[in-house]
Amino acid sequence: MRSYGAKGNGKTKDTRAIQAAIEAAAKTRGTVHLPSGDYVSGTLHLRQGITLRLATGATLIASKDDQDFDRYEEPGYDSYADRETTDMSFALLQGRGVRQVSILGPGRIDGNRSKRGGPKPIALKECREIRIRDLTIDNAPNYNISLLGCDSVDIQGVTIRNGYSDGIDPDCCRNVRIARCRIESRDDAIVAKTSLALGARRSTENLMVTDCALVHVRNALKLGTESSGDFRNIVFRNCTISARPDGARPYPSAGVSLATVDGGSIERVVVSNITMVGIRAPIFLRLGRRGRGQKVPAAGELKNVSFSNIVATGAAWTSSIMGIPGHPVTEVSLKGIRITARGGGSAEALAREVPEYEREYPDASLFSDVPAYGLYCRHAQRLRMERVDLKIDQSDGRPALVLDDVHEADVMTLAAMPPAGGGPLLWFRSVREGRLRGLRPGVGTGTLVRLTGAETAKILLTGNDLSQVAQVATIDGGVDPTALRMENNVMRK
Repeated sequence: MRSYGAKGNGKTKDTRAIQAAIEAAAKTRGTVHLPSGDYVSGTLHLRQGITLRLATGATLIASKDDQDFDRYEEPGYDSYADRETTDMSFALLQGRGVRQVSILGPGRIDGNRSKRGGPKPIALKECREIRIRDLTIDNAPNYNISLLGCDSVDIQGVTIRNGYSDGIDPDCCRNVRIARCRIESRDDAIVAKTSLALGARRSTENLMVTDCALVHVRNALKLGTESSGDFRNIVFRNCTISARPDGARPYPSAGVSLATVDGGSIERVVVSNITMVGIRAPIFLRLGRRGRGQKVPAAGELKNVSFSNIVATGAAWTSSIMGIPGHPVTEVSLKGIRITARGGGSAEALAREVPEYEREYPDASLFSDVPAYGLYCRHAQRLRMERVDLKIDQSDGRPALVLDDVHEADVMTLAAMPPAGGGPLLWFRSVREGRLRGLRPGVGTGTLVRLTGAETAKILLTGNDLSQVAQVATIDGGVDPTALRMENNVMRK
């Protein structure tokens, strides 16, 4: 690198020297090696087949002067998204249509900013066979690693610190693996999108995020909100999620957020072995009808999603699974879920009608005050729960679980702390074909389940130990008394 004129002294702008080394390496599919030093640079254009390696002690520093970077691109069409999502030019390392490119550490990239708004450290558009490994990225004012329309991307061992915007964003990408990363961000940590930034509807599919530590103040593992295209075959596994220790605002929103609101569909998502501490809403699933890029806003689908082995403590808000009228979230499985909420809610919330917010930006904060302390499900179909444990740190007057307009619900071996005041542990509102199996409510449970809504029908309680329950059910007026059927339960003597 020094032979091309790079100074690496933290003062001289080394853009031309580094670019010259890149152009030379492209001729032989070679390596650009940055030895120990501080290299100030504007936009660098990556070329096909090269490897950029930052050695121990090497830092590639974004110039403070925005004029040293390529201008924001004007795509010539409406992307219906903000500039951060759409633009892939205003960046330090920029790749366009290149293949077989590696960006390797163990050195650092420094975004060199103290607030949001500035160049992306890494922006790759329509690239293939990309490796990003063992880097540290500090102080990024924009998406740290931004991928648009890319295929076959392997990101491993990346550390992101003091990010002012998202950590890693695969948008309309396929075959992406993100492993062994640590991300500290003031915004979302890892967010997959399906925006219209390429001028057409594209999908994001075959994405795996594994063995990552995420410290964030918004959403940790997220699909959406840009959701014009489909999401398929997504795996989030073996990750830890925690709030920033400095308590910086805004506070954490959701641990896992799956939201489609622009006509795209989410299907075949597996979330497993996730530990969360201090996250407001551990689980947030949302099917909406915002309609960006649609002449007439229409809902897509959110289906075939499984959660297993999830442990969350310190949850301030209720986890939720929500569609909209006529468009249910379907085929959701929750198995081995343990959520400890802060509690403190009032039974008065049971009388409050929760707005639909069909056209709103889908964030868990919209539904921070719902009539359940653990899990709230509305407009859902084929919901299966097994070994779900809902606890509270302080007294709460709301039920642990509320199902509202749910068809085919199978609740097995659910354990939950009874609400204050003897209210119902569970509330089924307009639930059709619901089963409660293998429950053993503890001492102090006043009423197991409350049934409301004229549509409530075919509710079966079977194989439960109800010996500690003062009252099995309350059935409100308008519900057919034959809606509830019981068999093979152990009853209170």
